[in-house]
Amino acid sequence: MKKKLIITSVIVAAAVAWAFARQSDAAETSPSADSRPVSERLISQADFVRTAEETVNGVVSVKSYATPRSRQAYGNQGSQYYSDPFFEFFFGSPQQPRQRRQEPQEAPQQQQIGLGSGVIISKDGYIVTNNHVIADAERLEVTLNDNRNFAATIVGSDPTTDLALIKIEAPDLHVIPMGDSEKLHVGEWVLAVGNPFGFTSTVTSGIVSAKARNISSSTGAPSSGGIESYIQTDAAVNQGNSGGALVNLDGELVGINTAIYSQTGAYAGCSFAIPTSIVQKVVSDIKSYGTVQRAYLGIRFYELTPERIAEKKIEGTTSGIYVADIEERSAAREAGLAEGDVIVAVGGRPTRSTAQLQEVIAGLSPGDAVEVEFYRDGKKKTCTVTLRNNRGNLAITRPGDEANLGATLTAIDEETARSLEIRGGVKVTDLATDGRFASAGVREGFIILGVNGKRVTSPDEIKAIVKQLTSASSQIQDRVLFLSGIYPSGKPAYYAIPLED
Repeated sequence: MKKKLIITSVIVAAAVAWAFARQSDAAETSPSADSRPVSERLISQADFVRTAEETVNGVVSVKSYATPRSRQAYGNQGSQYYSDPFFEFFFGSPQQPRQRRQEPQEAPQQQQIGLGSGVIISKDGYIVTNNHVIADAERLEVTLNDNRNFAATIVGSDPTTDLALIKIEAPDLHVIPMGDSEKLHVGEWVLAVGNPFGFTSTVTSGIVSAKARNISSSTGAPSSGGIESYIQTDAAVNQGNSGGALVNLDGELVGINTAIYSQTGAYAGCSFAIPTSIVQKVVSDIKSYGTVQRAYLGIRFYELTPERIAEKKIEGTTSGIYVADIEERSAAREAGLAEGDVIVAVGGRPTRSTAQLQEVIAGLSPGDAVEVEFYRDGKKKTCTVTLRNNRGNLAITRPGDEANLGATLTAIDEETARSLEIRGGVKVTDLATDGRFASAGVREGFIILGVNGKRVTSPDEIKAIVKQLTSASSQIQDRVLFLSGIYPSGKPAYYAIPLED
């Protein structure tokens, strides 16, 4: 019996030694010398080490600064009452007594309001990060992994995808090459690189847990109103990781770390990254046009469920996007799609869920022609759809046009101001029937006197307010313009203009 045990132990020891020798041989052959993708070769510890060394210098720390402002009753969280902006504009706030004039005080100093990460994507200083990292910032400071500090400027941002592009002027930058998130597989190893809690140059590892994940629909949480099609991983991500890199073991950027799902606010095993299929489109558009050229199919829809399949008597497929309604002047209507169709693919890519459809469309532009596969009456059909923008045409969108107010704004002249006994205002003309102003009931000739409780006398002031709202952090739930003003007849009017679809 003892002999058998000894022989068995020797065999096991020999097997272990052979395994270690094989792993050592694999490491000695150097993964860097093996040009095959990681998915096609034996993965070793050396792959993780090499990838970490190649990417850590391409991730930066992003600090945002702003000047503290005095808390005011209207619009501030934590206030004990809500003041009607229209009443307050004309009559003042009844809740606050008029304060005595105070001696001028020293101007408040800027304070750090945010900390996140960013990824260097070009040698000339372009860095991609999250919109919520830079939102509301008056000044940005970028720190490289070698401790060099640089001031950064905001090139553009997109709250819908929570992405932003910033730029620094610096030499000798280390770039993380852009990878293809479409080639990622569930179960594949990935590394998250960022600055959690301010701990710079932190690398964590995990696997791809899922693709095309919609957090809101999966958890029942309120939707942020943006595009949600994330790469889910179990790589540890915490506060400060936002805007950092998710890379594959070939050292390629496959996602921008953005969110976690947690009941405590700390990492709980579910991390989410924006795939590069979306990142590349957003970055390219911001560079070229200053804002994202967003394509729209023009449908109202929901995902198929067993209950809906039975209710609608769907045949031919058990998953897909059910078309509940077709919008007027839309790409879908022009292509011949109809209510009751079930879309299963766009441009050859599956669209069996809301997240998959959002990711596919987010990577396209107005004017792109794509083949749409769908089921109608149990039969599979195809049609070619030429996508449009949210105005129903192919025109290029420029910065400030995202809100689609649909009107021309001009400052009134002194004669009009005197006749109406006002100090100035902004007149609304050239109303577009599909614009937000017309949809809210605003009519030609309306003179805007106040926006969100602030007195306005020029179109630039209104545009600045719109830009601030549309570029604001996703934590702002209601992006709305509250307009107060009068018509040339002297009749006062008030309107609420939602800035989100």
